[in-house]
Amino acid sequence: MAASGSSSSNSNNYEIPWVEKYRPTKVADVVGNEDALSRLQVIARDGNLPNLILTGPPGTGKTTSILALAHELLGPNCKEAVLELNASNDRGIDVVRNKIKMFAQKKVTLPPGRHKIVILDEADSMTSGAQQALRRTMEIYSNSTRFALACNTSSKIIEPIQSRCALVRFSRLSDQEILGRLMIVIQAEKVPYVPEGLEAIIFTADGDMRQALNNLQATYSGFRFVNQENVFKVCDQPHPLHVKNMVRNILEGDFDDACAGLKQLYNLGYSPTDIITTLFRIIKNYDMAEYLKLEFMKETGFAHMRICDGVGSLLQLCGLLAKLSLVRETAKAV
Repeated sequence: MAASGSSSSNSNNYEIPWVEKYRPTKVADVVGNEDALSRLQVIARDGNLPNLILTGPPGTGKTTSILALAHELLGPNCKEAVLELNASNDRGIDVVRNKIKMFAQKKVTLPPGRHKIVILDEADSMTSGAQQALRRTMEIYSNSTRFALACNTSSKIIEPIQSRCALVRFSRLSDQEILGRLMIVIQAEKVPYVPEGLEAIIFTADGDMRQALNNLQATYSGFRFVNQENVFKVCDQPHPLHVKNMVRNILEGDFDDACAGLKQLYNLGYSPTDIITTLFRIIKNYDMAEYLKLEFMKETGFAHMRICDGVGSLLQLCGLLAKLSLVRETAKAV
C-alpha cells in the first residue's frame, strides 16, 4: 500500500507541465509585449471587446492573453460563454456552419456589456472556405458574440476578416523577460541551477517562453540539475561554442579550421537548418565591426533561404563559409 501511495504522489508531481501550471490567469501577469497587453487590460477593465486578431511568433503569450482576458471579462460564466477551437480540431467549413453558428445562437445570461467569445487558435491554418463562411457569421451575431483569432502570420487570414478585427501584434520576448519568469518557476519548484545553465536555456528558447519552460522542466526531470552541458544534451542543438569557434576562425582567416568544425557538426547529425539558425544567432551577437556583421548576416540569410528551398547539403554550408571569408578579405582590403 505504501508503495502504491508513493507512486501515486510521484505521478502527481509530474501530472501538470510547468507551462500549464504557471500559465497566468490575469492579463497583467503575462510577460512582455507591454503595448499589446496594455490594450487588452483596457478591454478587460471596460468590457468593450472588439473582434481581435492576435499575431506573432509561437510562445509569446497570444493564447494565454486571450484566455486570461476571457476569464477577467466573464468570470464564473467563462465555461459556458467561451468556445475554444484549436488547430487540432477539424475547422473546415462544416465546423463554422454548425459548431460556431450553434454557439453564436446559444442564449447565455451575461452581465451588461459582456459578450460570448469564440477563440480560434492557430487561425492561419483554417481553410479559405471556412474563413469565407466565418466572415458572415461574425457580422450576423456581432451583438452577442465576439471572435478572437490567434495566429503566427496574419497575412494568411483573408482580408475581409482582417478588416473586421483589431490587430494586436506580439513580438519575441527579451532574454531579461524570460529570465524573470524562469526565476519565479525555479524558486517555486526548488530547481538547482548554475547561471550558465539559465543562459543556455534562454539561448535555446530564442524569445519563446513556452520553449524556455519546457526546456527547464525537461533538463530538471532528466538530470536534476540545470547546467550548460545538461541543457544542450536535452535540447540537442548545435553547441554555440562550436559555432562561435567557426566564426572566430573565419575572422582570423583559418578557413580550413572553420570547415573542419562545420563538418564535425554535420557528421554529428545536426540538420543544416539547425546549424545555420544557430550560426545566424551567434553572428548577430558576435563582437565584430558593424558593417562586417551586416554583410555576414546578409550572406547567412541567403544561404538559409536556399536551405529552406531544399538545398541542404554540406557543400551549401561550406560555400557559405567561403562567402564569409571572401567578405572578410574584401573588408580587410578596403
